[in-house]
Amino acid sequence: MDTLNTPLPEQQQTPPGTTAQMDPRPDHGETSYQGHGRLKDKKAIITGGDSGIGRAVAIAFAREGADVLISYLNEEEDARDTARLVEEAGRKAVLVPGDIADAAHCRAIVEKAVSELGGLDILVNNAAHQMTFEDIVDIPDEEWDKTFRTNIHAMFYLAKAAVPHMKSGAAIINTTSVNADMPKQTLLPYATTKGAIQNFTGGLAQMLMPKGIRVNCVAPGPVWTPLIPATMPPEQVKEFGASYPIGRPAQPGELAPAYVMLASDEASYIAGATIAVTGGKPFI
Repeated sequence: MDTLNTPLPEQQQTPPGTTAQMDPRPDHGETSYQGHGRLKDKKAIITGGDSGIGRAVAIAFAREGADVLISYLNEEEDARDTARLVEEAGRKAVLVPGDIADAAHCRAIVEKAVSELGGLDILVNNAAHQMTFEDIVDIPDEEWDKTFRTNIHAMFYLAKAAVPHMKSGAAIINTTSVNADMPKQTLLPYATTKGAIQNFTGGLAQMLMPKGIRVNCVAPGPVWTPLIPATMPPEQVKEFGASYPIGRPAQPGELAPAYVMLASDEASYIAGATIAVTGGKPFI
């Protein structure tokens, strides 16, 4: 897998950003990820599956034998590229655009997965919204609400709709962040939701354990995705990830193995856990 060198080129995009405009292009494991049948014939939903971590997880799941529903906002080109990669792995891809901040849309995603994939074994709550602010007075009320509705409310809507269709052995995997433990002040709304996600994961894991449904989360450090140039000023993009012990941001493909492990039957005793993928930064 290609790694990233810092400093990165200064760049900026309009939110939510696209993969094609990124310099350098992220590595989602397109040429490197090798599957071993660990998710054979499982059915998965991945929110934010069009690009970044979501695309990397979709590729890995497909190569491990899973069919995938890819939920995304409006990034049509990225979503089609991800679907193509899933289909090239010999698995089914279903594309569902729309805003997961809407509870009815979340329910529609689950129904679509059940009807078109034939069931539901894995829910990956990965989509997120963030913006950068220097001062609390600069944060519009609408921005605070949007961040919570996208990042944490949607997890509740999706999990509530998904659980009745899941059997013992199913898995829910939520994407939190190193910001849950070490909040960055310029990402106040985002970081606050990431702490809520970790708490939601721990509580839901205990609630669903009697049903045999495992709930865990992954806490990434800095990852090179379209969200970065779309939501950070160019001078911050340039140094993104450089302060971490590894000295660089992660490629999305470097996150995918953690999601595969948590989704697989090999993780049968792992529930309520946070898997930190932080390039050497301690996560407590």
